[in-house]
Order: sequence, then structure tokens, then C-alpha cells
Amino acid sequence: MPTSLPPDAPVLVLAAPGDASGVASEIAAVVRVDNPQIEVRLATVADLADSLPSGRDAVVVPLLTWDDPAVLAEIGKAVAAGGTGAVVTEALGPHPLLAEALHIRLAEKGLARADRVRLLNVSSPVDAVILGTAGGARAVQAVQATAVLLASRLTMPVVAASLDSEPGVSVAAQRLRAAGAERLAIAPCVIGHEMAPGTLEQAAAEIEAGHAEPLGAHGAIAELVARAYGSQLAT
Repeated sequence: MPTSLPPDAPVLVLAAPGDASGVASEIAAVVRVDNPQIEVRLATVADLADSLPSGRDAVVVPLLTWDDPAVLAEIGKAVAAGGTGAVVTEALGPHPLLAEALHIRLAEKGLARADRVRLLNVSSPVDAVILGTAGGARAVQAVQATAVLLASRLTMPVVAASLDSEPGVSVAAQRLRAAGAERLAIAPCVIGHEMAPGTLEQAAAEIEAGHAEPLGAHGAIAELVARAYGSQLAT
């Protein structure tokens, strides 16, 4: 990302599915602080058309961890309705930074060894991790690469499963325990606005597992947003 940009540089528009307050607002704030040279706007997908700048280029970055076709289709319609030349980037994952953030969220809850920089723990507190997604079977398939990246960091099995559809985390837990993994944890591969409140807690209780917090406004999410914007500048 360039340290300075011309006044007419494209506006960065964050497109949040659902509510633009809460975690989406926090992410926008982090992006602004880390990249003061960028004009950052935040909009819900429903209000996106009205948030696009008139007579100026824009880069729309969806606040998604995977390329949800339903949400991306709505973003595409909004961009078309706005009548601008806005460019829409891909979702934020899969990416090694996403796996790093998931690892840190697990470590914050004592559910994984800390990374090699922090070196807080020696033995692993769990035997396997379920990478929880929102969006059904398509989402599970889309985050497989992220599951591989996280498994490499944790040096333990990581299985993707749905938090909001069947077969869900209970089936994944049965398979892992049948293979000898008794102590389980759920790492939610969601920013936080993709599922109904209580979904994560209910899923963890059903399989008697611990769970990390959603990714939220982790610095890695803000960096991925900036990288998505910067990659469009480069092209």
C-alpha cells in the first residue's frame, strides 16, 4: 500500500452484509487509523448503491471470509444500480493472515499454543479444531484451504463444518472423536455479522467444546482489507 495517494484516488467502500454498526464499524475504524491516506466508507449491502462516490472511482471490499455468491450477487446489483465504475474485490479469504488471526483467537481463549513469537504454552490444550463457518455446505467447501493453513500452524487436525446448517459441527465432532480426538475447540471462521447471536455458543455446547471468539476487528482483517484495495490500485 502506498504511503500517500493522490486526492482523486479510489474510495475504499466496505460492504457489510447485514448491520454496518458493531464489528463492521470497528473494522472500518482500524482501516482508517492504519491507512490515513485512504478515504474509507462503510455501507451495508442494501445501502451500497447510495454510498458509492459520484464521478470518482471506488473499490468495494466485501466483509466476508469466503466468496458467498448470494452476497456478491447483491453487491454486484448495487454497484450496477449506482451507475459508477466501482470495482468489487474478492472476499478476504482464504489467506495465511486469516489462519494467523484464527490461531490468535484460539490462543486468547487458551485453546491453542501461542504462536512462536509469544511462546506462552508448551503442550496443546486440545486434540483437534473444528473450523466453523456460516453459509451452509458451500461455505464449508470454500474454507477448506483456510482449514489446511490453520492445521499447518497448529500441527493438529482441523476440520471445516457448518455452524448454521446440517450436517454441522456435531457430525464433525463425532468423526474426530471416533478417530481419537477427545478435546475439541471451535474456531469460527466468521467476522461476526454472518450468523445469528448465540449460534456459536449453542454449537459449542452441543459438542461440549470450547470456542474462540469471531475474528471481529482483528488487525489481520484490516490488513486484508487494505491489501484487497491495494491490489486493485496495482492493476
